[in-house]
Amino acid sequence: MTIPQDMQAALLDGFGGPEVLKPGTRPVPKPAAGEVLVAVAAAGVNRPDVMQRQGMYPAPADAPDWPGLEIAGTVAALGEGASRFAVGDRVMALVPGGGYAEYATVAEVNAIPVPTSLSMIEAAGVPETYFTVWHNVFQRARLTAGESFLVHGGTSGIGTTAIQLAKHFGARVFATAGSDDKCRAAESLGAEACINYRTQDFVEGLREKTDGKGVDVILDMVGGEYTPRNLQLAAEDGRIVQIAFLKGPKTQIDLTPLMRKRLTFTGSTLRNRPVSFKAVIASELTEQVVPLLEAGTVKPLIDEVYPLEKAADAHRHMDEDHIGKIILTTRHLES
Repeated sequence: MTIPQDMQAALLDGFGGPEVLKPGTRPVPKPAAGEVLVAVAAAGVNRPDVMQRQGMYPAPADAPDWPGLEIAGTVAALGEGASRFAVGDRVMALVPGGGYAEYATVAEVNAIPVPTSLSMIEAAGVPETYFTVWHNVFQRARLTAGESFLVHGGTSGIGTTAIQLAKHFGARVFATAGSDDKCRAAESLGAEACINYRTQDFVEGLREKTDGKGVDVILDMVGGEYTPRNLQLAAEDGRIVQIAFLKGPKTQIDLTPLMRKRLTFTGSTLRNRPVSFKAVIASELTEQVVPLLEAGTVKPLIDEVYPLEKAADAHRHMDEDHIGKIILTTRHLES
């Protein structure tokens, strides 16, 4: 495989609206020891990318300074000591940044083989959401079969992933979304019920659905006013996991439900965690989730696809109604 000196990338020209994402060139990175160089065919667009574009979520010091947390493509070169993959293998990977480009490097232990049943576009919609859901729902919150589970934003990339995985592993699944159409989409993926938060109080609605018990595990990316309501809705010994705060990081809460119901309220981010930490998640996904992807039991839901040079348009679409993942593609998709 011939590797050029330079590559196309979607770069940040300052911070602000989608217009600051502009096509540009950067040198093709060289894989360090234990890394592989991936010829990126497709890259997922995620809310943290939007936050980085707005200047609120800087890349780690050792990562490229342009967005992109998940990629799918073909191994183009191996760093010293890298042996898990061969040149030409199809991989999908969580990266700390720089995914909006024609090439990206990744620690080989953070890469996962692309199932033969997935296209590169579909594979690009897997890493960020599946790593996030697996860690927060199954590792941190310890969701088990027979428990109830709620994900806010049920038709986001995280939401569609969480619904499918929680349903497969035997949970009663609930979701919230902002329209009746979105609720129907969430229910078609496996949610027992989806509450339109614009027309119904989700606390009241889900208490009724659970016969007053409440929900065992809540995955929240909204924050703000949702935080005290999550505490109200959580079942005894329930677990609430915060992964973002679209409505802001600050709110006022009554601690009484936390104590009376013996709740666990936790949160996490993945981007700054070490390679070794993400490697454990990658290993568990390879063992327990890749076979489900291969069989079509779970699948990334793709909303819209844009060429890399239209990254700004992809970010504009993030602020509109969409269901599932938004994907960028490069020239490597056809090669």
